[in-house]
Amino acid sequence: MNTTTLRKDSTGTAAPRPATPRPGPPGGAGGVRAAAGHVLLYAGLLVLAAAILLPFAWMLTSSLKRDNEVFTVPIQWIPQEFQWENFTEIWTTIPLLTYLSNSLFLSVTITALQVLTGSFAAYGFAKMRFPGRDVLFFGYIATIAVPWQAYMVPQYIMMEKLGLVNTHLSLILLQAFGAFGVFLMRQFYLTIPDEISEAARLDGLSEYGIWARIVLPLSKPALASLALLTFVNTWNDYMGPFIYLTDNRLWTVQIGLRQFVGMYDARYAMIMTGSVLSVLPILVVFLLGQRYFVQGIATSGIK
Repeated sequence: MNTTTLRKDSTGTAAPRPATPRPGPPGGAGGVRAAAGHVLLYAGLLVLAAAILLPFAWMLTSSLKRDNEVFTVPIQWIPQEFQWENFTEIWTTIPLLTYLSNSLFLSVTITALQVLTGSFAAYGFAKMRFPGRDVLFFGYIATIAVPWQAYMVPQYIMMEKLGLVNTHLSLILLQAFGAFGVFLMRQFYLTIPDEISEAARLDGLSEYGIWARIVLPLSKPALASLALLTFVNTWNDYMGPFIYLTDNRLWTVQIGLRQFVGMYDARYAMIMTGSVLSVLPILVVFLLGQRYFVQGIATSGIK
């Protein structure tokens, strides 16, 4: 039943006034369009995720096949007979544990050094003022655009003269510093108010103390992002170990898997088995640091 309110007109008599209409139930054309948009968005994301995961699914199923079943046309997604022994045979066929240990050692060491040097240099470029700071920063960042092949030979000559070829130290020294890490950390440091550093200086804290006790604890997302990107890049590096490491005992897993490629044929199933095992450490590291990684990437460009 519609209700009305009374109001007085100019003659003093009460006149009915319609009540304010109540809002209708939610929905309508706008709600349908919004729901349809969300459905299309999630459907598109599912298709994109499936396209990205498809090669990994093929790699996983191929690791459980025989060599002659890997590249069949059309693709046979489910093996006729699962070759579970591939995951046990690979450990005795090649020294896979040694290769994984070398990869882990190089990845952890280089990641720790890049996080240390990148965050330290970024603090100077972001929070300290000195003549030519911006010019020096842009000149250093410009080295990212120079391809590694342009200075690959001079680097090798330097390492050879120092007697560091065929050692892990050569790779560690060459990759301990990275312009991308400095850029990433500087962008995050710019989001930290300068008033915090100024207050710490007034309290007598040195620049090293400000960096270690104030800035670094506030930069966990950016540090996690840099660490994850550096770890993955070092773990997947093929050309560096291929050029500098000749001793089989020093090889990384990426070089070690090359042993399954012969002169006339290749053990494709074993290659896929080793690839699956080599992906597991990266998967574990990413799952552990996913939250910090997303947060660091999202906030590193906001000043």
